Amino acid sequence: MKTISVLGICGSLRKKSANRALLEYAITNLPDGVEMAIADISDIPFYNPDVSAIPPSVTAFYQALAKADALMLSGPEYNYSISPALKNALDWASVSVDKTLVLQKPTALLGAGGSLGTARAQYHLRQVAVYLQLDVLHRPEIFCNAFQGTFDDQNCLIDNRIQKQISEQLVSLKAKVVLRRQIEQLGSST
Repeated sequence: MKTISVLGICGSLRKKSANRALLEYAITNLPDGVEMAIADISDIPFYNPDVSAIPPSVTAFYQALAKADALMLSGPEYNYSISPALKNALDWASVSVDKTLVLQKPTALLGAGGSLGTARAQYHLRQVAVYLQLDVLHRPEIFCNAFQGTFDDQNCLIDNRIQKQISEQLVSLKAKVVLRRQIEQLGSST
């Protein structure tokens, strides 16, 4: 079977963010047959329809999206909603020349934040996903409290419950990609 490529997109621009640490944990605990990279969205300018030339950072982001079989979106909660960096990256994806960059792409959501983790932000993110036609996993939902011993002083995920949930989420994401490939194969053979 062809290797499954997952693209992680972190909605926090901080190098030592808890949300980036969740994606880094995922990279070190991938199921067999899965590879993962984290997109660099730090230089993507705010989407502006008046910009006629696609910036190089956006082109690189489009290339990473095109290569990915699935997405893993991890972001903080800002004022009860999605971080501007993550929303902006998704806005750019929605206006790409190749509208299939995210169309029906299997997608996992997770996030680290305050007392409710990122529950409110993830619900808003699910609304954005409807417009983008992302194929979002329903379970497991990962709402991680970033401030209660979840991470060590090196910003590594140490909470066993969250580690298990991420592993389960990766297995579910892989299964969704495999199923999608099987359906596409059946469609092309008829």
